Amino acid sequence: MDIRDAIRKMESEVGRISPVQKFLLGTDGSVTQILESITGKNVVIRTLVQEIVPADTAAADHLDIAVGDPVNFRVVEIKTEENGEVLIYAVSHTPVSRLSPEFKDDLLKADIPIGKIIAQHKIEARREILTARVLPASEEAGRIFAICKSEPLLSRQYQIIHGGKPLIFIEEQFPYNRFLDTRRVVIDTPSRVHVSLIDMHGGSGRVDGGIGITLDEPGILIEAELSPVLSVTGCDPAMEQRIRQVAAEVLQNFRLGGSVTITVRKQFAAHIGLGCGSQISLAVAKAIAELHDRHLPACELARLTGRGGTSGIGTAAFDHGGFIIDGGHRFGAGGEKTDFRPSSASRGVHPPPVIVRHDFPRDWKILLAIPAVPAGASGGQEADIFRTRCPVPLDDVRALSHEVLMRMLPGLAGQDLDLFGSAINNVQELGFKKVELSLQPHAVTGLLPVLRGAGAAGAGMSSFGPAVYAIGDTDMKSVERAARSFMGGNGGGSTLITTARNNGAVVRVV
Repeated sequence: MDIRDAIRKMESEVGRISPVQKFLLGTDGSVTQILESITGKNVVIRTLVQEIVPADTAAADHLDIAVGDPVNFRVVEIKTEENGEVLIYAVSHTPVSRLSPEFKDDLLKADIPIGKIIAQHKIEARREILTARVLPASEEAGRIFAICKSEPLLSRQYQIIHGGKPLIFIEEQFPYNRFLDTRRVVIDTPSRVHVSLIDMHGGSGRVDGGIGITLDEPGILIEAELSPVLSVTGCDPAMEQRIRQVAAEVLQNFRLGGSVTITVRKQFAAHIGLGCGSQISLAVAKAIAELHDRHLPACELARLTGRGGTSGIGTAAFDHGGFIIDGGHRFGAGGEKTDFRPSSASRGVHPPPVIVRHDFPRDWKILLAIPAVPAGASGGQEADIFRTRCPVPLDDVRALSHEVLMRMLPGLAGQDLDLFGSAINNVQELGFKKVELSLQPHAVTGLLPVLRGAGAAGAGMSSFGPAVYAIGDTDMKSVERAARSFMGGNGGGSTLITTARNNGAVVRVV
């Protein structure tokens, strides 16, 4: 394999690879010694797994042995001794039959680098690189490297050849956002379920008031670095346009020279009811601020980007996650708002105060079902709905407030799923949520009784939809199957089982 061609292909997928990263991908020397030279620190090995196992098909092919032959399976972290930062994660397979007793004895001793063992035994060997590629970080890889899930990993596979035969087969991985020669900001955002707006009557002198649940998935993952001109890659045209608009506004507001490169590594669809617009806007603003050492709170980022003028759930989800209720805005003469408007038409209105924030039980699962119907209301259509369908009846506002205060919150605090779920169900028939549902096709509204009938404790529509959510603790796969069956007969759709996220966006400066 030509490593130069492989690296060029990797760069076409992930972006520029630094000289140090290229060296680590292509070296035929001792990786631990190279890492010590790069970091200027002592580098140690931590063995996670070491056992003799029968070779599977892949290992047998790479080692030119028979399937089932015994191999030493070893998984290690190569890390700095000083602070334990994991630099490389490596998995190796070694055929036991090709090892001398002395080599085998040293190999089976934990925490000795393979390169050092080869040198100690004066074994003449060469490394032959087989593959070099980009992989998304799994949840486990994210934990190991202290990075975000789905961040790119750079991976290589190679053989150590001795006596014309493979002695060891190794795969090494390290994060793309490590060993850099530029400063970069990485941001991983949540999404959110918007349960309802509480008061779209306004007679109390306040209006809006959002209820929401922060979701772990789907999410948005971006990387940002300084550049002479604005560049956006990795996303669809609609998101690119939004990112460019937000970036230009923030840069102008900060009166900054130069610009940024934004790379989108992961995204979810806009206008499906899960808060994509708020999360990407806040992420871009936060990235630019951090690149310029301006550590702004989420409420200030929301003000800069025109978010949070009606519901504060997206801003609060980005900030600290969990289950959230905001207190709305002052309404009427002298208030922040004098009419009924969505956030998209409420620029200049500050995000509302968060009046409740509570961890959401991790063992409660959340099913998202997204019917394949036109996107939920947005822009001028959404503004018209607020203008023509508000105010809602005061009795609905009172009933909804009672559901939240005396059923939803006690259910959450006491981890009483049935009580919480029944409150979610009842909210669907009250106030502005009732308005939102009345505008949906059967492919959306028909899902709610199906999900409840399949065992969900509660089900509702998020924001203007079409995303529908169901909450339960066991057998959510059955609920998912029911959702897929219903959507299959009503135009199709997609599903995802996720959990709440009890923290906000993850921000790393690397």
